[in-house]
Amino acid sequence: MKIAFIGLGNMGGSMAQNLLKSGHQVFGYDLSAVALQHFAEAGGVVCDSPQAAAKQADIVVSMLPAAKHVREVYLGEHSILEVLQAGSLCIDSSTIDPQTIQEVAAAAQARQIRICDAPVSGGTLGAKDGSLTFMVGADVETFEAVKPVLSCMGKNLVHCGDVGTGQVAKICNNLILGISMTAVAEGMALGAKLGIDPQALAGVINSSTGRCWSSEIYNPWPDICENAPSSRGYTDGFAAQLMLKDLGLAVDAAQQADQPIVLGSMVQKLYQQLCQEGNAHLDFSSIMHQYTTQPA
Repeated sequence: MKIAFIGLGNMGGSMAQNLLKSGHQVFGYDLSAVALQHFAEAGGVVCDSPQAAAKQADIVVSMLPAAKHVREVYLGEHSILEVLQAGSLCIDSSTIDPQTIQEVAAAAQARQIRICDAPVSGGTLGAKDGSLTFMVGADVETFEAVKPVLSCMGKNLVHCGDVGTGQVAKICNNLILGISMTAVAEGMALGAKLGIDPQALAGVINSSTGRCWSSEIYNPWPDICENAPSSRGYTDGFAAQLMLKDLGLAVDAAQQADQPIVLGSMVQKLYQQLCQEGNAHLDFSSIMHQYTTQPA
């Protein structure tokens, strides 16, 4: 298949490479010259605009930082919808508010272009090894159509409902993730302060009721999980500023629905402080810095 991939960052770059490994021809675009270089070295075809990439393809995958970027690509002056053929398929894996993707879907439908929201869980590790979970919002026919493409990049494809419900699932998942990561950081820092070896503490947590993804796979204390960003200076991961964005989406959605969101609001404030202190581009597990500046 000929696939356009818009957004080749820490997540999108690895996802695009897995499409290439599966034998697809991939036309890519990103603002970063470094990202484009890595993509080209993996065998991708570099394009100079989203439209240029989309013109070559029957399927478009986008993985963008925020709703404004999704709007620009799909609804802006140089919309990719203008160059796609009727019957084309678009998959947006960005994490944005449900309303934006519903607006994009309405515009696409008017041109007989099918679209779904398919945000992901699994982080940069899952993106690299092709084990992502995709939360898909689409009608049944579109969900069946995107399965072959998504299966190249992930192992778990969940049909959440109509367009927009994938984003609802992702917002709720990342709300829990931000809270759990902060809880693990708080517990690990407290244990270390009280004198227990962090490796021993992590072993107890991960064989007890405190066990979770944030403790077992992505522990925020350095050198607990060899492949986690915390073991490489919190680099090359899911940026703290993106977690802050996702927590903001959850808090905003909760306020609109008149639903209490107590812990989420507290953790949002912690991530705001973390980013304001100059750590916005570090992995979100660097929330550990709020508890100890120098984990030993």
